[in-house]
Amino acid sequence: METTSIIPVTLTDGAIVEIRRLMAADGFDHSQKLRIGVKGGGCSGMTYVLGFDMPADNDNHFDIAGIACIMDKGHELYLFGMQVDWQDGLNNRGFTFKNPNASNTCGCGTSFAV
Repeated sequence: METTSIIPVTLTDGAIVEIRRLMAADGFDHSQKLRIGVKGGGCSGMTYVLGFDMPADNDNHFDIAGIACIMDKGHELYLFGMQVDWQDGLNNRGFTFKNPNASNTCGCGTSFAV
């Protein structure tokens, strides 16, 4: 397991509270880590990935406020400096992404281009 000394992304206090709430659910598999990444697709070319997953050989491991996180080493280029937030308002509910590397984003807020 490789651990990176630099944390590539940040989680707001709201995101940390929501992620901990999800991790406290009955039946949560604590062998999984929080995967932050990207995948091809979406209306702008790439879509954010945020979910629990098993670590893979090509992952960097880091910790944010006691939450074990993993990210494919190749994804840091697209996500370094990104902030993940949790919105719980009347119009928006869910995780949001503020990515300084995105040259273009779409209206849904989960897709971007670099």
